[in-house]
Amino acid sequence: MWNFSKLVAVCLLLVLLASHGHGARQSQDLKCGACRAMVDEMEWAISQVDPKKMIQTGSFRINPDGSQSVREVPLARSEGNLLELMENVCERMKDYGERVEPTTSRAIYERVVSRDGKSMDLSEAKLDSEVTASLKYACETIIEQNEDEVIEYFAHETDNVKDKLCSKRTDLCDHALQIPHDEL
Repeated sequence: MWNFSKLVAVCLLLVLLASHGHGARQSQDLKCGACRAMVDEMEWAISQVDPKKMIQTGSFRINPDGSQSVREVPLARSEGNLLELMENVCERMKDYGERVEPTTSRAIYERVVSRDGKSMDLSEAKLDSEVTASLKYACETIIEQNEDEVIEYFAHETDNVKDKLCSKRTDLCDHALQIPHDEL
């Protein structure tokens, strides 16, 4: 027969396991949210570059036949521009807040500062320095660990980068089917 101390120990163990699962889900939500926010910010920054601006890439050496292996690519998606954008993208996490999705109880990170000065509905968003610091740290970690993938996707992909990079390539959003997909 179970005695009281064993029952208390089992209950305590269940509480600890449940809280660990909640913490892991919060961590997963944070990493996924940071990845999705980073993609949004990168796409916006790329869209701000004049699409007519080109940059020469390749080798400037002269081949034996007298030709050069130089080609022009759009500046916006050039590796140099993408590296420059990646240096500052995580600073923009200060413009994001946390909202808990009522149906799934998952944390969603969304922009709370408008780019165009229009007012935004902030009634359900949690705005504090802990949220933005955590989001910024998660963003920096993602970029540090996945720099090559980030450059690869932004240099060549234009459709569904958020899903391809955050869900399929990095597995940061393995629950992405439950996240509402926004249109740009």
